[in-house]
Amino acid sequence: MKVQKILIGGWFQRTTLHLSEIYDFLKEAKSPLDFDKKKLKELKDSLNLRGVDMKVDNLEHIDVSSSDGLSYKIYEDGLIIFSTRSQHIDRSLTKLTSYYEEKLGPALSYIFSLGAPVPKELASIKNIYPYFVILDKSKEKDIKDLFKEFGQKKYFEIKQESFEIYRGNKFYIINNIDEKLKSIEKFIEEQVFFREFKGQLHRYLNLHRIIWEKIDEVKERGKIRGTEIAGFKEKLESYKKTINLIEARIEQMGAYIGTRASILLNNKELENFQGVDQFKHEKLTNTLGYVKVIWQMTKNYVDSGLKIFDDLAAQSTGKSINDLAVITSMGVGASLIRLFTGQPPTFTWSGVIYFLVLAAIGYTVNKTMKLIYQRRDYTVSDVKIAKNIK
Repeated sequence: MKVQKILIGGWFQRTTLHLSEIYDFLKEAKSPLDFDKKKLKELKDSLNLRGVDMKVDNLEHIDVSSSDGLSYKIYEDGLIIFSTRSQHIDRSLTKLTSYYEEKLGPALSYIFSLGAPVPKELASIKNIYPYFVILDKSKEKDIKDLFKEFGQKKYFEIKQESFEIYRGNKFYIINNIDEKLKSIEKFIEEQVFFREFKGQLHRYLNLHRIIWEKIDEVKERGKIRGTEIAGFKEKLESYKKTINLIEARIEQMGAYIGTRASILLNNKELENFQGVDQFKHEKLTNTLGYVKVIWQMTKNYVDSGLKIFDDLAAQSTGKSINDLAVITSMGVGASLIRLFTGQPPTFTWSGVIYFLVLAAIGYTVNKTMKLIYQRRDYTVSDVKIAKNIK
């Protein structure tokens, strides 16, 4: 069995503006922002770069090679493809992933560390790379042995005249039968894009479910004490911030779907793979539209929750103010009676003590009434929606 190439890839939405910043960093350890120059140089040096070239194609990209024997391409839409030539698959995959996670990943995170933050719910998620192994005219038995060696369950296989594709849960094995077939790496790029795009949408869908349940937990309490209102409102405001951040990320995702679909349809080299990739861009667009609607529903749901707790807070505060007004009115009334029926006011120690006693009584009554309304149960009223039975 002969291995031609081993590849991994990842994707997170970027633009040509980001690509220029990456190029400046890789080429000269520079950034248009006020980053620590020493830190930039250290990060660049850790990459062991041998060559960095900007390429203008359908999508602009940077070709990079390292002294570690690795090569990678960074595209303007954020797609990154790493590759190496080796017969040792396991060792090569470890080398590729560690280079990205321990060297390039931290470097890119640093130069893009300013601006809108990545939601904390996403920051801890590690990328699950699709691994690609290109073989040269291998036998089916060798491919089966390879799946067994890496504990992969075969999902499907596609056999064409010039190539064969075998897919596992994290592995793609592509058997290159025709030496003239030069478009396999382009095909791999599209597979990485599809898988990463779909994976991100799935994570957003799962986050919607988690956040929706958390909001349900807050809104569907039925009864809530006055002391808990502020805490629950703070939770909902935190969820709203997360929702807004993720909504912005989702809105950015569709920028390059049309571009990649056009490239696929107009690239003669990829004609052999159109049967595999056909309609995938359209499906991604439809799925993206679905997730957008889901997030709008989630946003509306948290807004309705915030309104409920704003009303409860106003209700609790309003009752306290009304009671305080009654107490104050009683005190003013008592003072007026003494003013019109008593002797002209004179300064005496007994008067000072009387004043202090009244102030203490007023303060105590006010605190007591406030405590009563804080400990009182309020009804959380909301429209009940039946959930789907799963």
